[in-house]
Amino acid sequence: MSLITPDGFEYARSVKSVNRGEAKAQLSRLVRDIRLGREPEIVISLDGGLAARLVPYTAAPKRQLGLDAGRIVIADDFDDVDEAIADLFLGGKVERT
Repeated sequence: MSLITPDGFEYARSVKSVNRGEAKAQLSRLVRDIRLGREPEIVISLDGGLAARLVPYTAAPKRQLGLDAGRIVIADDFDDVDEAIADLFLGGKVERT
């Protein structure tokens, strides 16, 4: 028996699957199994379909700021109102300054 998500992704048979009741009753054990690497992933099903995946937490990589410094230029008039475009959105009710 294979596990297939609503979008058609098919899981390998080796992925552990539990129903909602089992997940609720055994959540601490399931989380421990994931954290210790006993299970790479656990799929939780609901009403005969796949509902959620329990996977190990991985921190997002640290972002490096300033990589594009000096490569991007913003025009001086960037924030100026283009009255023709504003008229299209506001039906001619643009406040003229």
